[in-house]
Amino acid sequence: MTTGVWLIGARGSLATTVACGLLGLRRGLVAPTGCTTSALDLGEVFPNWDDLVLGGHDVVTTPLEKRAEQLVDGGVVPQHVFAAVRAELAEVERALRPGYDPLTWPGSQADAVARLAADIEGFRVEHDLDRVVVVNVSSTEAPVVPRPEHADLAALDHLLADPGERVLPPSSIAAYAALHAGCAYVDFTPSTGIRIPALTDLALREGLPYAGSDGKTGQTLVRSVLAPMFEARALRVRSWAGTNLLGGGDGASLAAPDRAAAKLASKSGVLAPDIEAPLHIDNVPSLGERKIAWDHVAFEGFLGARMSLQFTWEGYDSGLAAPLVLDLARLVAGAHAAGEAGPLSRLGFFFKDPLGGTGHNLFAQARELAEWAESLEGGGDRC
Repeated sequence: MTTGVWLIGARGSLATTVACGLLGLRRGLVAPTGCTTSALDLGEVFPNWDDLVLGGHDVVTTPLEKRAEQLVDGGVVPQHVFAAVRAELAEVERALRPGYDPLTWPGSQADAVARLAADIEGFRVEHDLDRVVVVNVSSTEAPVVPRPEHADLAALDHLLADPGERVLPPSSIAAYAALHAGCAYVDFTPSTGIRIPALTDLALREGLPYAGSDGKTGQTLVRSVLAPMFEARALRVRSWAGTNLLGGGDGASLAAPDRAAAKLASKSGVLAPDIEAPLHIDNVPSLGERKIAWDHVAFEGFLGARMSLQFTWEGYDSGLAAPLVLDLARLVAGAHAAGEAGPLSRLGFFFKDPLGGTGHNLFAQARELAEWAESLEGGGDRC
């Protein structure tokens, strides 16, 4: 089942790591370390690594090869992997198209949706793909204030046709284009994306699955394990403070307070609302591609004894996230092939703020994911 993986933000650090990693997996240069699907019993409805074809949109023009060189220098991509897949990166580069930038786009947002959808459809036809999964891995946007027309597709379309209107953020334009092209959609960011009522209604009507939002890769992953531990042991958490130090593109993007607000909101949802949980993000350019997260948990035990737990998470966010993006492409493609539509709640394991999900207990989510994936059977052949 040949499946296209269309990446929004296709020349960024995460997308470039996805490309190098997938090409390395195909050549047997790397093991599927960090790929959750490698440990699941998946049926024929799910594509294999060799079945995935990469393409995408981006508003930047730095070639994938140049970005990959930077990731080699930053310690994310091994030199031997880059050298082996360099020629194939050029093939992926040829499948990339200019993204939608509201500051430079001269036409209406309706025109933008049509052009992006046409790019995806052209990719599907050129590579003779059974289906395409669109994955948003672009920079985090500022939160969007809901508008009445967001709930009604006809009213939304009317405004999108006006060249003077900018009703939807770029992530939602990308999501609309994906649906318009008949594709499943995944939001690996906390941006608005498909979380517009008119778009979620459209996905259901068109029989398209979607998943999100905001990939759970580091600090929040650990929190989703430790928070249930405190609850199970009846230990009272008094406060849970956290700090994130980021370099690279993420650090620069999240230096803007409005963009950081969306990220902080998705990260804080793992903890109970009655816990005092100050959390902030700092841009530290000298860290390069590395990310450091520090947590301090103050909790109370028997007889009111005051205790604390501190932990530090340090790693390469792109290296942690890339295998999850590949996992999601396989799983969502399988769900589409099996005829599932709407929010894929069983994929909550992968997200900080899961759409349609129930709870944040990582082990419960892992169990639900395995049961769902192992039981899924093909129920049709949508393209």
